[in-house]
Amino acid sequence: MTDIVTQPPAVDWLQQPHEVIERDGVRFTLLGTAHVSKASVEAVKAAVASGQYDSVAVELDAGRMQSLTDPDALAKLDIVKVLREGKTHLFAANLALAAYQRRLAEQLDVEPGAELKAGALDAQAMGLPVHLIDREVGLTFKRALKRLSWWGRAKISAGIMMAMLDDEEVADDEIEKLKQGDMLESSFGEFAAQSPALYETIIAERDQYMATRLRQVARDSHGDGPREVLAVVGAGHLQGLARHLREDISDPARQLADLEYIPEKRGLPWFTIALTAFVVGGFAWGFYRGGVDVGSDLIVQWVLATGGLGALGCALAGGHPLSILAAFISSPLTPLHPALASGTVSGLVEASLRKPTYADFMALRQDVQSVKGWWTNRVARILLNFFLTSLGTAIGVWTGGLRMLGKLFG
Repeated sequence: MTDIVTQPPAVDWLQQPHEVIERDGVRFTLLGTAHVSKASVEAVKAAVASGQYDSVAVELDAGRMQSLTDPDALAKLDIVKVLREGKTHLFAANLALAAYQRRLAEQLDVEPGAELKAGALDAQAMGLPVHLIDREVGLTFKRALKRLSWWGRAKISAGIMMAMLDDEEVADDEIEKLKQGDMLESSFGEFAAQSPALYETIIAERDQYMATRLRQVARDSHGDGPREVLAVVGAGHLQGLARHLREDISDPARQLADLEYIPEKRGLPWFTIALTAFVVGGFAWGFYRGGVDVGSDLIVQWVLATGGLGALGCALAGGHPLSILAAFISSPLTPLHPALASGTVSGLVEASLRKPTYADFMALRQDVQSVKGWWTNRVARILLNFFLTSLGTAIGVWTGGLRMLGKLFG
């Protein structure tokens, strides 16, 4: 295990990695920190207490700030809203990130992101404005997922599940990398390394986003705003952020709108259209060539394959009998609609019938790190319901399709 050396209270924080950039009448001091270092916490506290700055910016968004400062933030989540708005994958990604942070905290005896929290809270205590300059995690992952193929999204989903279940100690080389990198990059670094789209969205875009937010702070001040801004960011963002802050000339408001835009998939959902044409066409061909017996048999086989395996996935997740029924009914239909998922339907029924309690939410981060916890925690079981029902339906689509081909051309 790598030892973390705590610096004495009188910290010369200027010995930490930093950049000073003057622009638009504002001097920005970018302080690069390690997210798992007590020394970084002391450096940030010393910089804020120095009295040199009239404003502090931190590499956080509103959601992450709330999770760091409000221990009950997770318990206020509306799980039904998460399912209805199609944010299940994003919620799971946040849980995976939280699980990774918890492992680090237990292993290193320091809360990941403690230096960001200290910068924000100390600035507030001194009456200084605090600017949250990072892009919302949900937006970052939405943009990343939109740029991936179906197979890429499937690998991400599997990786998220594994990250939540992993309870092994973080390796020393990972910790050293994290000291010079970024929390999101380290949490999902394997995928980012394999996918240029993920790296671009998770790391490079956020450098530009945070630089633009700082430029916006300067532009929106109208002459009476901050003149000395301390920006606390992970060391991995320091060089990219400094470059964009020096060089970018586009309008900040327009640049932020571009970086927050969720790109729509271009063109028609060809896979869904082809699948619908194949299934409906197969039924029609069966009725035409073989009469009612063959056509009815094709429909029954499709329903049993998709509905049966979708319901099986829900049952394996410990779903309520009515959730299993909902999975069985929806699974033959949802593959034919690009915006619906059988896991969402069964998950909504499960959440309505077995509403999670305050205790479920508070224990969630701990429970998802054990196999048993996925079935005993109601929030985790809803997520498991979503993933296993969707997986069962997907397997059923291929099984049912192959059976239909065999029936029609056998």
